[in-house]
Amino acid sequence: MPNPTAAMLVIGDEILSGRTRDANMYHLASQLTEQGIDLKEVRVISDDRESIVHATRALSAAYTHVFTSGGIGPTHDDITADCIAAAFGVSIGVRADARAILQAHYAANGQVLNEARLRMARIPDGAQLIDNPVSKAPGFTLQNVHVMAGVPSIFQAMVASVLPSLTGGKPLLSVTYRVDRGEGDIATPLGLLAKTFPELSIGCYPFQKDGLFGANIVFRGTDETQLQKALAALQVEFPQ
Repeated sequence: MPNPTAAMLVIGDEILSGRTRDANMYHLASQLTEQGIDLKEVRVISDDRESIVHATRALSAAYTHVFTSGGIGPTHDDITADCIAAAFGVSIGVRADARAILQAHYAANGQVLNEARLRMARIPDGAQLIDNPVSKAPGFTLQNVHVMAGVPSIFQAMVASVLPSLTGGKPLLSVTYRVDRGEGDIATPLGLLAKTFPELSIGCYPFQKDGLFGANIVFRGTDETQLQKALAALQVEFPQ
């Protein structure tokens, strides 16, 4: 049985403008690899309602899981929660359990749960809360979409909260072999290997160092035996 699949939806004008470098994709990819869930697509979109709704519907229909990051804070441009609700045609409002979490958090820190902060307790109908041990404001899961904060430390904590509840498959394994030859010399043998081992993903990542061309060949798959056979075949073709 193939592994479950996933997509990530990165939401935020700050990512597209270059003001913020996204680190969440790399963290999610590594965690899903260990869980045996194959990350197949990542989209980066602006804080635009129509774009978020459209992307959410498309990715939700195409993959087992969708993970979003960004846009669930207290400011006016944090519109992700409303857009996810719209994507699935459900209502959204302040929910008692989310409000209680925020009330306890701000009271403990001598702060007021004002109108802006209360926006973070607005949860779509039918959603399950995602625990946030860092800043307490919860994320949520609606159908197969897991909605999380964009701040890396909070995103990582939310991923840790969600993953144990998800059914994974076989962890994705990889092996790397360096070939000190140009891509033109490597292409034909790699094409033959890809046909011989169709269940593996074979990537060629070229580099240039000290005036010489080479490439790192990466085999990925869930079967250790097949990985080692493919590696051995490449080593015969390009011994070191």
